[in-house]
Amino acid sequence: MATNKFRTPLENPMQELCRLAVDLNLTALAANLPRLLETAEKSAVAYTDFATTMFRTETAARLERKRERAIKRARLGTVEDLETFDFAARPKLEARIVKELCTCRFVEERRNVLCLGRPGLGKTRIAKTIAKAACLAGHSVLMVNTAAMLEDIQGAIAEGTYKRVMRRYTKPELLVCDEFGYEPFDARATKFLFRLVSERYRQGSIILTSNTGFTRWKNLFPSEPAAVATVDRLVDQATILRFSGKGWRTPKEIHGESLQENP
Repeated sequence: MATNKFRTPLENPMQELCRLAVDLNLTALAANLPRLLETAEKSAVAYTDFATTMFRTETAARLERKRERAIKRARLGTVEDLETFDFAARPKLEARIVKELCTCRFVEERRNVLCLGRPGLGKTRIAKTIAKAACLAGHSVLMVNTAAMLEDIQGAIAEGTYKRVMRRYTKPELLVCDEFGYEPFDARATKFLFRLVSERYRQGSIILTSNTGFTRWKNLFPSEPAAVATVDRLVDQATILRFSGKGWRTPKEIHGESLQENP
């Protein structure tokens, strides 16, 4: 907001202080100033302590807004609380490992996290939880559907925007690739997937969720050499989370015979 240095000062000191705060783009301070002044008057705090409180209020609000923008840009959608995750239902998944990943040291070390297991076991949920922790820690994050990302990159070739689009997926410090291997990769998709993984190799982290284990990954690629070249870079120094147990997704109602009993 542009200020007008020739504006007539307000007679009410409180209103004048709030207006000055707004003019300086200290919006959080302006909103909280009456409360801060009232508390300071009652407690008779030192001038230095009061000034510190004012600037801490503004700084905290700006940090919170920055975090909210980061989470929105990451496209995480709804993220559930880790405390409500039933680790007892996932015998091969250790809570301490997931909590350690939420410290985001793996992002600083530019390592990957691979979440593997059948559908409905919570892979995407855990991936989002870790990704949100990375956002709150100040890292740039982007979550994508793997197939949609590869289609976007391939389409950029025809539109002449390949470098810009590829940078969209290589620039974030953490890229979350959901539903990796939901369907096999054709030759063109394989080429762009290899380029993406190679550019991010030891330069940025990837969290990958897949319904298919390593032994079947070679079936996703048109050739075994293509699979090896890509997978080796994904697995190198990665943390692998294996999800097992009974799936949480169940139908609300079932009418008629079981599908297994149908011819």
